Amino acid sequence: MSALPARRRLLAVAGAALTLATAVALTACASDADDAAAPASSPSDGAFPVTITSALGDAVITEKPERVATWGWSAQDAVLALGVVPVAMPAYAYGGVDGVLPWDADEIAALGGETPTLLTGTDTGEIDVEEFVAVRPDVILAPYSGLTQEEFDALSQIAPVVAYPDQPWATTWQDQTALVGKALGLGDEAQALVDKTDADVAALAAQYPVLDGKTFAYGANNEPEILNLYLDSDPRVQLLTQLGMELAPSVTELDPKAADESYFYGLGFENLSKLDSDVLVAYFGSQEQADAFVADPLVAAMPQVAEGRFAPIVGESFVMASSAPTVLSIPWMLDRYVPQLADAAARVG
Repeated sequence: MSALPARRRLLAVAGAALTLATAVALTACASDADDAAAPASSPSDGAFPVTITSALGDAVITEKPERVATWGWSAQDAVLALGVVPVAMPAYAYGGVDGVLPWDADEIAALGGETPTLLTGTDTGEIDVEEFVAVRPDVILAPYSGLTQEEFDALSQIAPVVAYPDQPWATTWQDQTALVGKALGLGDEAQALVDKTDADVAALAAQYPVLDGKTFAYGANNEPEILNLYLDSDPRVQLLTQLGMELAPSVTELDPKAADESYFYGLGFENLSKLDSDVLVAYFGSQEQADAFVADPLVAAMPQVAEGRFAPIVGESFVMASSAPTVLSIPWMLDRYVPQLADAAARVG
């Protein structure tokens, strides 16, 4: 790995014709023998070429990809659910075991595959373009990510890049699955996965009607004396609304930068009394962190906490599964998640 900082590496690769030529040559000479991807057989693979337009540019995929790389939080879930083992995907120090999220590890094992190359930079968001060059992908899938235009342009010199359709970190899990399916020529299979997962969510919601119409605020105490609140563009919020809950109006009203296109904002603890909701949801990497949060006097005074209307999500893997819901992570965590929400909702009033 180069000793250059990640940003300088990205710029160097983007501007160097030699590196581009090497990437193209390596891609062209990839052999079946070292192909780690395992695409699912399908009687009706999509027609190629396919063009997928994103907020950062077009991905023109000329033929069915065999070597798939992913970036962002959850594209690998859709790829694996469609029966394809990526050649590379992000490493997850948070929530993963040896860098692999548990539901991904389960699916790789079920497919009889080997652990893909694990890409660094997940925690910092810094892309090492040389790592992508080394795995010789046919396509790079990043529909739920924070790719910049600069990064998109650099990676596009290696392979077609499928980025987010509108804003970074704001693609629904349904749209993520559909985009991955289209890129892999497995659109029908992707839609079937979405339909089944939607049906499973609806069935579980029906078992807990107490959730219907209850308002919630979804937060994270990632820095001292600040509760980050997630907005309706965030998939973790959208999953709760899919269960029949409603984002509390106070979450939007307290946003100091409503004109911005961010998916969250920070609320100081001194303003927690203004956060009105039936239920408060927040995530924590450990029980110790959750305990420290509710021990703060300003947090303890919140009616949601004092009256037991608080639903903490505790444990790194559980946090990842609920924060970036997908067709793989939703089944993995939903049976645990929904009863916990329902217990808090039942205490309203």
